[in-house]
Amino acid sequence: MQLRHFLSLRDYNSADFFSILENAARVKRNRSALGAPLQDRHIALIFEKPSTRTRVSYEVGVKQLGGTPIVLSANEIQIARGESMADTARVLSRYVDGIMIRTFSHEKLTELAGFSSIPVINGLSDKYHPSQTLADFQTILEMGKHPDKIRIVYMGDGSSNVAHSLIFGAALAGSEIIIVSPKEYRPDPDVVEAARSMGARLKISADLKDAEESDVLYTDVWVSMGQEKEAEAKKTILMPYQLNEKIASKMNNGGILLHCLPAHKGEEITEAAFESSYSRVFDQAENRLHAQKALMHFLFS
Repeated sequence: MQLRHFLSLRDYNSADFFSILENAARVKRNRSALGAPLQDRHIALIFEKPSTRTRVSYEVGVKQLGGTPIVLSANEIQIARGESMADTARVLSRYVDGIMIRTFSHEKLTELAGFSSIPVINGLSDKYHPSQTLADFQTILEMGKHPDKIRIVYMGDGSSNVAHSLIFGAALAGSEIIIVSPKEYRPDPDVVEAARSMGARLKISADLKDAEESDVLYTDVWVSMGQEKEAEAKKTILMPYQLNEKIASKMNNGGILLHCLPAHKGEEITEAAFESSYSRVFDQAENRLHAQKALMHFLFS
């Protein structure tokens, strides 16, 4: 079997993307639909950042696919004391069958994958969050619309890992995507260039009018772990881009609201919008489990 990692959706094609999503829908309907591709396999789950959804969904998912998860926080292994990702990769490759890591630097993730002889999964890095995007598009497809007929609007910090991965997901799905953010927080130009080379129908705008007539309205926290020093200045710049009832009322009929959680209600999203009838945030959170099981089936079976 050819070794494949899951570091960014820019490394995947539409056929693979939809294959994973199809299996995610299957396993949501029937928990055992994908069998046990991880039977007698061990998966290391490394957390340099704390987590709720990533931790629980991957640990449960590995078990439901027949495998054994080994959960490791950063202070439990030697990377906390300066051991390189290259050495960590070469050691773990001799013990376990796969690695999922939730980390800060994307460069550390690529170093880990570069020296690993087993699949490496990006559970989150500072640049990308592709595990989340799989769940996002599973939730979007549950709307029942063809993906190339959907307009996705992401509001807020367009330079975030969630926004970057959502852009690639939209390119693979054929969906229109608009990033509505202040000029200070636009997506990485490298991401924009790569997505457009993939055929992305992408628009980047600072105009709130471009958030209207969406089918999917998406936001995420403004201040991620490690950005605490710039928190107040960032909140001030982003406040006009809050996802609220006024913006949500201008969605197309049947439109949905997404947030990858945790939410800071009153900042990037109002509580009324978060708790509204068009919010699908908890379906989206549930789909982390199903989409990641489908991903692991793709990588290991």
